[in-house]
Amino acid sequence: MAGEKSGIQYQCFRCGKKVYYEELTAMPELKCPECGYKILKKVRPPIVKHVKAR
Repeated sequence: MAGEKSGIQYQCFRCGKKVYYEELTAMPELKCPECGYKILKKVRPPIVKHVKAR
């Protein structure tokens, strides 16, 4: 799986583009590279809950 990025991923509130943290730190300002919006949210993996049956 060469070329796959790993790490923290953020999503733009305006356009929905997903960006990795490494790409954000390469720019002088923290903003979406697609639309320039400055509000990003951290994408979290889905949490799987195991419930023990009684």
